[in-house]
Amino acid sequence: MQARLLLEDGTLFTGTGFGADGESVGEVVFNTGITGYQEVLSDPSYCGQIVTMTYPLIGNYGITRDDFESIRPYVNGFVVRRHEEVPSNWRAEYSVDRLLKEYGIVGISGIDTRMLTRKLRHFGTMKGLLTTGNQSIEELKEMLGVAELMRDQVARTSTKQMFSSPGDKERIVLVDFGAKSGIVRELTKRGCDVVVVPHDTTADEIRRLRPDGIQLSNGPGDPKDVPHAVKMLQELLGEYPIFGICLGHQLFALACGADTGKLKFGHRGGNHPVKELATNRCYITSQNHGYTVLEDSVQGTELKVTHINNNDKTIEGLAHAKYPAFSVQYHPEAAPGPHDSSYLFDQFIDMIREHKRNQPKTPRQAELVAQLKGEL
Repeated sequence: MQARLLLEDGTLFTGTGFGADGESVGEVVFNTGITGYQEVLSDPSYCGQIVTMTYPLIGNYGITRDDFESIRPYVNGFVVRRHEEVPSNWRAEYSVDRLLKEYGIVGISGIDTRMLTRKLRHFGTMKGLLTTGNQSIEELKEMLGVAELMRDQVARTSTKQMFSSPGDKERIVLVDFGAKSGIVRELTKRGCDVVVVPHDTTADEIRRLRPDGIQLSNGPGDPKDVPHAVKMLQELLGEYPIFGICLGHQLFALACGADTGKLKFGHRGGNHPVKELATNRCYITSQNHGYTVLEDSVQGTELKVTHINNNDKTIEGLAHAKYPAFSVQYHPEAAPGPHDSSYLFDQFIDMIREHKRNQPKTPRQAELVAQLKGEL
């Protein structure tokens, strides 16, 4: 089955189709991970995008239930150099081809993914059309020209209903902007009582859940397309400890008066070096984002930069100067990628406990403390 990928600059790639038949339009991006294609496919942050894998062999270890980062794949298309039809792995339950067919996702293999990646690095990400149809080039160009990229990815990927992952320690409200399962896993591993809420949950609705802390998840798209989340954060900032990841990091920055902008081709992969300024230590991180917090916009706010990208010096971490709140642009939950930064979840829990210790006591609590001191 023939498949074609047309970029908005007119470049046409012809290869072999796998997965579903049909057409899809999306932002064409690339991921540099050597492994982890199943986690990439099921990462909600890729909603609306046609993902190119730079590693040349994809599908060799198949698909297994335990490696999903969400309930389903969210990519708009999948581009690989070579697609392995028959996986070889004792954990494999079925193939990438079957997964894409089940969810109506078009794939293309047998094209020069190195050339495609170099083009995206040089000119930036582009709108693309992936098809298994037999339309003429003129028809494809017309289809691509009138097609619009998604702007409602967060609403598409966020949970529609509140749900919980019970624990016996701190209650964390996880605001789901397209959250990966790894965030819930890391929090529950630490005994947290996790309540996952939709992206449009209001500040008052969160207060009613009586959280000890608020986790802001990753998610797809432009943070400025989620203004209601910025308003919610502005109301809660300083009231509860807050930890933002990826899109949550960008929303935290917007809520504090900073600004965001689009990167030329983004950061997507499991090998991005990030320097922690306080220790001068470098961490290898997992990343997936196309937007960044603009450095100049942080000046004049109450934010301080805590981490920077060692490759392009973009901001990778922020902390509030007055309130217990911080964020990182990368993924400390990894999946796929290194687990170097999972300590940030421990840092968040420590921040919550410190905040609770410093909370002003009610009159009755103060009276009991005074009585106890007198008895001692």
